Amino acid sequence: MDYKTAYQYLSSQSSLSDRRSFLALLEQQKAPIPGQVTNILLTLKTIYQHVKGLDSIDRGLAYMLFRLAYDSRQYYEAGKQQDVNWPPLLNEDLSRIAQGVNNILSNQWLDT
Repeated sequence: MDYKTAYQYLSSQSSLSDRRSFLALLEQQKAPIPGQVTNILLTLKTIYQHVKGLDSIDRGLAYMLFRLAYDSRQYYEAGKQQDVNWPPLLNEDLSRIAQGVNNILSNQWLDT
């Protein structure tokens, strides 16, 4: 996957306008589509490879990363408060996504 494709994929998954995007599903209190988290994690690795060593990143990219890490956790926690039956590994998946975002922003890849 190249950077442009990775950027577009993250953009689509962090959008609420597509009802099947990662964030939109969580907002609707629905589980992610199988493979969606894996694709996001692979995409984060691709993004990291492209931006590592740079002094700054695109504001749009930073916002997408923030939304994936922060908003996904907020939707998950809101669902828990309403007794949504989330998949058993979703909590850990969200932590892996947050770690991937942290890796990009800290310019150091640690295993997720």
